[in-house]
Amino acid sequence: MRRREFMAELGYQEGRNFTFDYIQTPNLEGYEDGYRELAGRKVDVFLAVGNERALRAALAAADGRPIVFLAIDFDPLAKGYVANLSRPGGNVTGIFVRQLELAAKRVEIAREAFPRATVLGIVYDTISREQRDAAAEAARKLGLEPRMIEVKGEEGYAGAFGAMDDARGQPIILPAGPMFMRDRAAIAQALLERRIPSIVAFRENTEAGALISYGIDLMGLFYDIASYVHQIARGAKPSEMPIEQSPRFYMAVNLKAAALLGVSLSDVFVARANEVIE
Repeated sequence: MRRREFMAELGYQEGRNFTFDYIQTPNLEGYEDGYRELAGRKVDVFLAVGNERALRAALAAADGRPIVFLAIDFDPLAKGYVANLSRPGGNVTGIFVRQLELAAKRVEIAREAFPRATVLGIVYDTISREQRDAAAEAARKLGLEPRMIEVKGEEGYAGAFGAMDDARGQPIILPAGPMFMRDRAAIAQALLERRIPSIVAFRENTEAGALISYGIDLMGLFYDIASYVHQIARGAKPSEMPIEQSPRFYMAVNLKAAALLGVSLSDVFVARANEVIE
C-alpha cells in the first residue's frame, strides 16, 4: 500500500515507530462500526479519505483525537466541519478537492475530445448530485444536451448506460465518488459493451479500461496526507494546520480503449495527458 511507502519516505518504519491500522468496510453503512473499532485500538491519528460519511464516522469515534481528511466529494467548509480553511479549529485538518470545479472541467475535456458531440451523458449516484448539477450547467454553456444517468450499484451499470443507446458515439462523464472507484472494472466493461467513450474522475478507472480521466492525482495526495500525519506526530495541532486545496491534477488517456471503441483522439489532445496507456 502506497501510504506505507510515503510514511517510510518521511522516516517511519512500520513495526518500529509506526503502525498502520486499516479496516475494509463492505459499504458506506460500515464506516461507523469501522471507526469505532479503530478507536478501540487506541490509534493516535485517524484518516478519513473520500466521502463525507467517512469524516462524520471518524468524528463520532475519535473523541477529540486528530483526524486528517481527504475530502474528495464534499466541501468541509460549506458543511460546517471546519471554521475556515486557514485555521480549521477543532481536531480536523486535511485536503479539500474542489470537485464541483472538476466536474465542470470534465465537461470541457469532453467538448475538446469530441468537438462534434451534441449530447453528454452525466452519470451520478446519491452522493454526487452536486457534481451532476455542476456538470449539467457547464454542458449547457458549451452547447451540449445534458442527459442524466443515475446508477445504484455494480449490477446496474449496463442498464443505466442504455440511456445513451439513441446517442451512439456521444460521450459520458462519471463523477468522483467511492462507488465509481470501487466498481471501475464493471464500469469499464459496461462502457465497452455499449461502445461509449467516457471521461472519468480517477486515473485508476482509465487503467481499468475507461477512455479518459481528469481529476486529482490520488497517489500524490496520499503523500500530502502522510505529511499531515508526520506534522501531527511532531506536535502540530490540527486546529492550526491550514487545509490545502488540492493543486495536484492528473489526466490519463487510454489509447487501447480508444482503439476498442473505434474512437480517434487528436495528437494535440493526447499530448496534454500526464499518462498515455497503450
